[in-house]
Amino acid sequence: MMQPLFSQKNVKSFLVVSYNVENLFDTVNSPLFEDDEYTPPGSKEWTWERYTKKLEDLSRVILSLPEKELPALIGLAEIENRKVLEDLVQVRGLRKGEYEIVHEEGQDPRGIECALLYRPDLFKYKSHKYIPISDPVDPDYRYRDILYVQGKGPEGTNLHIFVNHWKSRSGDARETERQRMFSAITLRKQLDMLMAGDADVKVILMGDFNDEPTNRSIINGLSALNKRRNIQMGDYYNLFYDMHNMEGRGTYNYRGTWNMLDQVIISYSLLNQERGLTTGYESGRILKEEWMLYESEKYGEKLPSSTYTGDEYFGGPSDHLPVYVNFTW
Repeated sequence: MMQPLFSQKNVKSFLVVSYNVENLFDTVNSPLFEDDEYTPPGSKEWTWERYTKKLEDLSRVILSLPEKELPALIGLAEIENRKVLEDLVQVRGLRKGEYEIVHEEGQDPRGIECALLYRPDLFKYKSHKYIPISDPVDPDYRYRDILYVQGKGPEGTNLHIFVNHWKSRSGDARETERQRMFSAITLRKQLDMLMAGDADVKVILMGDFNDEPTNRSIINGLSALNKRRNIQMGDYYNLFYDMHNMEGRGTYNYRGTWNMLDQVIISYSLLNQERGLTTGYESGRILKEEWMLYESEKYGEKLPSSTYTGDEYFGGPSDHLPVYVNFTW
């Protein structure tokens, strides 16, 4: 008799979270990366007490999600190394998820990369790799690679997960637009290759894209749109496009302006399906709890409470808000 793929019974929720956790560094100086500021004698005076508080705060954020189940997948940006992930999944509350880790050291000068945490009772890991960004204009520039993970969902179908953290908008967004566009083009090539082998491929793209749903890298580079009436096999749907157009909505606030930089984009084959893993057109959500915010006197509203602003310690969980999508099956 064939054994079931997963041991947990009657699980109908498959929660996916994407979260830029703002520089999750340990306190140990690495000779390979530029992490001196995140050490006790460094400019940020990054102590063990501050580190453990951040881990506990990040765990509290994830546990604050309004779902009964712990997330099946958690895509993370700005992770220093595997050690910080091992510490995070052992924090009280998250420990019961028995999360497995997908992460490798990358080529970012500061050592911050993407990672994926997954519950092995809901996602059967198969393989992973890091996709380097091809930039013919500046081939020596050290991009953060895209993390690509393959596995099976709770109902046994193949899932392809891509966790992203594209080039930041530091300075002028227009000056760095080219680099985000090359990330989009590189990712789109991977998607096209998957589609060539399986027209019904099931894909979840997530992360901090450092562009908004209406920017060129997302619209033209990825071809991720929101045309509900015309969506068809081969299309990608941005679950945060409509929310982006709502006043006061976003995941990151820059000088009083909300930006929807963190997004989840899915293939047509995961949208409003009658069978298997599926979600709806309006399933994208932002987690925004009061305790994760602070009152900005300058901008007159509550903004994400960051861990640092420059070298000044504020002790919040992150300068980004997490996004999440609940799939059912």
